[in-house]
Amino acid sequence: MKKATLSTIYSALLDSGYESTDPIMEEISKELNRGEAEKAKNAELYAQAKAIVLDALSDTPVTLSELYDEVENDLPAGFTKGKVQYAITRLWADEVTKVEGKVNSYARKA
Repeated sequence: MKKATLSTIYSALLDSGYESTDPIMEEISKELNRGEAEKAKNAELYAQAKAIVLDALSDTPVTLSELYDEVENDLPAGFTKGKVQYAITRLWADEVTKVEGKVNSYARKA
């Protein structure tokens, strides 16, 4: 079931007089909020890694592998090369200059 559908059911039940402490409502709420703890944990990891990764970048473009090798020991536990790539290409893309080539490289935006 989609989250939007479940949310609509939850709201309809509240409007019908169910209390949020009712076991059925608690179960629906639990399902609606499933994964939020993991999402918050990942957001915290990315926040911790951001300064480390961006501080390692300079005006000179480097490949993702070179960048990861430089910061690997300073990153939070479990922060992989794939997470660095995701962050650089999606989350922090506005702070990084991508230099396209056979192997893309990245530099800090001026």
